[in-house]
Amino acid sequence: MILSIFTNFMNKMNFKYPKEEKLKSKNTIDLLFSEGKSVSKYPLRLVYVEIPMDEYYEKFGDTKLKMGVSVSKNKHVLLENIEKKYAIMFFYQTKDRLPYQEIHEKTVHLFAKFILEIKK
Repeated sequence: MILSIFTNFMNKMNFKYPKEEKLKSKNTIDLLFSEGKSVSKYPLRLVYVEIPMDEYYEKFGDTKLKMGVSVSKNKHVLLENIEKKYAIMFFYQTKDRLPYQEIHEKTVHLFAKFILEIKK
């Protein structure tokens, strides 16, 4: 069910990765790794942190999501399902070269786990 919802989002969305969504702030990256939580779907791992209402929050402006890597085809799955602001880092944790389709499916499942986790 979640997979079909995400697939529908991806089929309808613009897949650009604009500058304002790129995670570049050293302070935010430090916060991500000092206080962040994670979800994983082998071989992928996503580290995230909610951005507190202070100087970090102000730097986000109207952007809900800052990402450390380009996942342009899947970011809308996240944007449509989050209300607060988050910084996230996306990791590929193996030396193995997996087929694109497998990575794509695992990315969608990983994002679903993240959404379920933050909605608890």
